[in-house]
Amino acid sequence: MYDIGICDDGIEVCQFIEKIIKEFSKTYSERLNVSVWYKGEDLKEYLEEGHSLDLLYLDIELFRLSGIDVAEYIRNRMEDRRMQIVYISGKQSYAQKLFKTQPMDFLVKPISKIQIEESLKLALHLLKEKAGRFRFERGKEVHYILYPDILYFCSHGRKIQIVTKAGKEEYYGKLNEISMQLPKEFLRIHSSFLVNTEWIASYSYEQIVLENGEILNVSQKYRSEVRRFLMRGM
Repeated sequence: MYDIGICDDGIEVCQFIEKIIKEFSKTYSERLNVSVWYKGEDLKEYLEEGHSLDLLYLDIELFRLSGIDVAEYIRNRMEDRRMQIVYISGKQSYAQKLFKTQPMDFLVKPISKIQIEESLKLALHLLKEKAGRFRFERGKEVHYILYPDILYFCSHGRKIQIVTKAGKEEYYGKLNEISMQLPKEFLRIHSSFLVNTEWIASYSYEQIVLENGEILNVSQKYRSEVRRFLMRGM
């Protein structure tokens, strides 16, 4: 899931961008969570609490705390270079001031649907590139799958099945070896399952339900660890 923020003091602008993002999410089967702020101070407070965003649509001309002030906090105080920032403004005269905060894009009002969609596509492409890929070999061929696209790994004897949002891949391998090279979002829930926690929709003591509706059992050996991990992320 990607967390997207919109910060603009214009309610209609925020509603317009949010609507397009939600339509984009359905059209392209991307899991996008949208949060909206109308003041720079409220967004800064949210970030100060330890939260982060993958993509931020940020109005420059905010009252009191400007968009540039917020962006400088993100880049300099939070030291967050991963967040993609798209500035929004009614003026075109900010080029010099924006350079230091490394925005991904700059949109001049009135904003069009096409502009938002193109910025979403670019941001997701950049985020996925930075997220890293899982590498596996099948015969003499080498394959790569982006980590965010993987729902879970399942072992069947010597075979490993990788279940992704696009389908399934199989190769020969060992789940224990795979677990050592995965990012922290992946969690062992069973001797046969390694799950990407970003795809978990709900869970109980004995089962987890994924966003695609699949239900996986949590074995007794891993229940305490799974509960601790998921409770920490709530």
